[in-house]
Amino acid sequence: VQLVESGGGLVQAGGSLRLSCAASGFPFSSYAMGWFRQAPGKERVFVAAITWSGGSTYYRTSVRGRFTISRDNAKNTLYLQMNSLEPEDTAVYYCNTDKAPYWSWGQGTQVTVSS
Repeated sequence: VQLVESGGGLVQAGGSLRLSCAASGFPFSSYAMGWFRQAPGKERVFVAAITWSGGSTYYRTSVRGRFTISRDNAKNTLYLQMNSLEPEDTAVYYCNTDKAPYWSWGQGTQVTVSS
């Protein structure tokens, strides 16, 4: 199993980024997937999840209305569109199945939001 996150970067508050997660080694289209983030000195937390079909999505309260999770099962790719970014969104972002047991975590992608 391989999960490769990309698309992070440095952005000013109010800006946007689109993260991607390329998945391989498992039947991606059969799994609900999620995005997680880990800020410096803090635990990794749930950000958003999407069912295998893309028909339902779920968000942590602080990102609801600003972030949009989506997937392309034909490309085995998961996305996270992040708008109206805030300094509190600064973290390393990871993708994985939506709940335990998780696959091995990828390297993540760093998102830094300056005020």
